[in-house]
Order: sequence, then C-alpha cells, then structure tokens
Amino acid sequence: MTENPNVILIFADDLGRGMLSCYGQQHFETPNIDRLANEGMKFNHAYGCAFCAPSRASMLTGLHDCHDGTWTYTKAGIYKSISTGEMTVDEISELIHTTGLQAGPNDVFLAQIAEEAGYATGQIGKLEWGFATTANRIRRHGWQYHYGYYDHQRCHGFYPPFLFENGELREIQGNTHVDCGKHPGTESEENMAIRRNSQGKAVYSQDIFNDKIIEYLRAHKDEPFFLYHPSQLPHGPISIPDIHPAVKDNSELTAFEKEYASMILKLDETVGIILDELQHLGIDDRTMIVFSADNGHEVYYLQEGRTSGVRRNLEGEPFDDITKKYYSEEGGDVFNGNDGMAGLKRSSLEGGTRIPFIVRMPGTIESQSESNHMLANYDLMPTLAEITQTDLPQAKDGVSFFPTLLDQHEKQQSHDWIVYASRLGPALVTSDGWKLRRINKTDSFQLYQLNEDYAEEHDISTDHPDIVSRLSKILLNACDGDYHHGTPQAHLASYSVEHANR
Repeated sequence: MTENPNVILIFADDLGRGMLSCYGQQHFETPNIDRLANEGMKFNHAYGCAFCAPSRASMLTGLHDCHDGTWTYTKAGIYKSISTGEMTVDEISELIHTTGLQAGPNDVFLAQIAEEAGYATGQIGKLEWGFATTANRIRRHGWQYHYGYYDHQRCHGFYPPFLFENGELREIQGNTHVDCGKHPGTESEENMAIRRNSQGKAVYSQDIFNDKIIEYLRAHKDEPFFLYHPSQLPHGPISIPDIHPAVKDNSELTAFEKEYASMILKLDETVGIILDELQHLGIDDRTMIVFSADNGHEVYYLQEGRTSGVRRNLEGEPFDDITKKYYSEEGGDVFNGNDGMAGLKRSSLEGGTRIPFIVRMPGTIESQSESNHMLANYDLMPTLAEITQTDLPQAKDGVSFFPTLLDQHEKQQSHDWIVYASRLGPALVTSDGWKLRRINKTDSFQLYQLNEDYAEEHDISTDHPDIVSRLSKILLNACDGDYHHGTPQAHLASYSVEHANR
C-alpha cells in the first residue's frame, strides 16, 4: 500500500446501480466506470440513504441518519434570492447559520480526517450538505477548496448563471436563466422544444466541473490530496447538450430516454477524464478512486403510455410502497435502473437505498474483485481514517472496509446490522439477510429475507414474530428511542416565518 495515497471520491446523484453496465445495464455501456470495476473492486451490498440530503450528511458525519439531533437540513431555493435581488449572499449565510443545528466544536467531518493527516482537501460540484449551505459551513467540514453550487434547487438546472469558489460568487458568461435552465419533467413536443432551446444556456455545469477537477489535480499532483466530486448527474429534470453517439441510433429507446442515458454517459466521460489525467500526471498508481451514489434509482424520463414513474403503474394504480411496490416492469422502466429491486428513491425498499460502490487503486486492490461485504455510506469515514493512518473520532457508526480492499478478509470487521431512514419510517438490514421495515403511519412492520427474496416480494413478518420482536428492539434503539427519528422529516429545519412568506 502506497503511503499517503491520494483519494478521489466521485459521488453520483440518483444513480441507480442498474444504470451501469458493470451492474447489468443492457441498453448502453459505461466503459470508464466499468474500467474502475474491472481494475478494482465492485461491491454488491452497499447502502446509501433514501435520498440525497441525509445520504450526504450520513457520509460526511460518519453517522447513520436515524439518530436524534445529530444534524439538520434546510430547504432549498434560498439562493435564487440573489438573482431576484431579495437577499445578498451575506444575508443568506446569516439565515442558514441561525437555522437548525450547527456544527459543535467537537464534531468531526469526513474531510477533516484527511486534513488532519496533512492532505489537501477539495470539493468540486454539487453542494455537500442539503439543501442549502454556505462557504463557512463547507470550510468547517474540512474542505480547504470548494467550487460549485450552494443550493440544491439550483442543481435542478444545469446552466447556472453563477457558482461559488471559496465563497466568492463566480458569474458564468452566457448562462442567463435564474433557475439555471431547469426543464419540465415530462415529455411532450413543447417540452422537447424547451430542452433543446439553447438560448441563455451557454455552458453546461459538468463541463465546468471537469475543467476545475483537472486544474485541482494539476495543482496538487505533488502532495497527497482528498478530492470530492459530488456530481449533479444524473439527477433530473433531464438536461443534456447533445445525445451521446453511443445511444443516438438505439431504436429501443425514445428520444427522452436517450437524453437520460446521455446524462449517465456524461458522468462516465468525467470518470474517463479523471483516469486519463491521473495517468498523464504520473500519479495513477498512488491514487484511490471511490465511485458511489447517494441513493437508489429515480425515473426522470416520464412519458405517457411508456413510463409512469414512482407514483403510479402503467394502468394508473398508485404505488404506496407498502402493499403495492414499484417494480421496473410495472412502471415501464426500460432501463431497469433499480436492478430488479423493489422501490425507487425515497423508499426504504432495496431499490431506494442499495447503491453502486466501486473502489480502484492499481497495485493495491486486486483487479476484477467483487465483494458481498455489507457496507454503508457512513463506513467511508473509518476507511479513510485507516488509509491515512488517522485516529477515528469516538461515537461514529461506521466500520472500515479497508481490509476487504486489501483482500485481508480475516481482519475485516462486519456490521451486525445497518440502518437508514425513509419517509415511511426506518429500516434495518442484518448481516445474515434479514430486513425489517417500519411503517410508522400504520404502526406496523414488514420482514424480508433478502438472501431468498431479493425483490422483497414476500412479507414474512407473521411467520417470524420472534425475529420481528428482536429486530424491532434493535431498530428502536438505533432510532434513539423514537421511530420518528428514522424519517427525514425529523431532520428538517425551517427558516424564519419572515423569509418563508417572501
């Protein structure tokens, strides 16, 4: 193992693992992400959270998202007030800094682990904390350099009129839309015309991030660095400058589906750009790349009679995520983006939370490795601590998976269980395949054995009341005594009434 290896964390947004060819995508290939898997280790049993804000907080704090009072998130959209002239950057920062929980003096975040080991730390892309953040907050989390969005709602468009660099507003010439060029979410001739109208949409955000990533790699090639790239891709609404040549002539896909596939392929190109630059700089063999996502798949290519999305099936019957679950064939997902699992983003079903997770480091991680080790996104902090030989703070929830990367399975500690929140309630998955879902509004549980029922088709809670009883006690304890803590609603902090009424 190289001493003080560089670490690059590429964090996709709403990327279902079924959208990658290394996890089974059939309609196109993702050659650069596949290269990470072919030259490194692919994990089959990795978990994020039900959606983006808790997933980022969980990963950055090293804590699962069912605790009481460890962190909060604020609503998005506040940075639009700059373009409308309602608020200044300083006023927005003050409001965010006085809303919800703020970092305490003893709180330690992911980037601080690397910073303590003498690493340069940088973040380029989508904001790292939902749903609105500030330069001071990002620096408090350990990032010495940061460039990108500070507001999640603005990330719904891909042509920002401004971004931030270390707190300084940077205008993007030629991008004139206040909403960053956000497109309608469904397909029609009118909506297609809006998407393909390039007026006021001069520079695509991922292209900006690619340039900044290259700049960062070149500036820090001679010192150890930890670079975090949270991408917008492939979060919708669908937006892409051009349909990718790899899917342009695919007769099995509609134009809308081709555009979505092109967003995946745009992210794949970023991975290729990073790999090429590492080789060009001669630091490929001392750089670890971690590729992951925040949560499971979401369907953004909604077309009447073709794809229905998460709320209803093709016959118009509602999915309730309890008795009627989303499956690709019932929702008309030609891509099978959730890889045959039940559910989508925001759900505690496997399709909502099981994520792609790939790690590559030439000479350290054996090529074409595959692991069934169960990991959670909050395991990244102890893993980074072990890589950088830094002490892990007390009271963190993660378990380092570094021994698995080194093929030292006899040294690998494992979770007895992992836990995560969802809008319906928390869920717990054990190392031997049991899964307990809590449905808060009905005060009930569902039980599955994932080793035999990957698609969660058979609730066997009535057959195993003893297992439900045992796991429900563990789950309640993980939620600090209240199942409500296992919902994202428990972490939402509202702005003042004065601002909410603007």
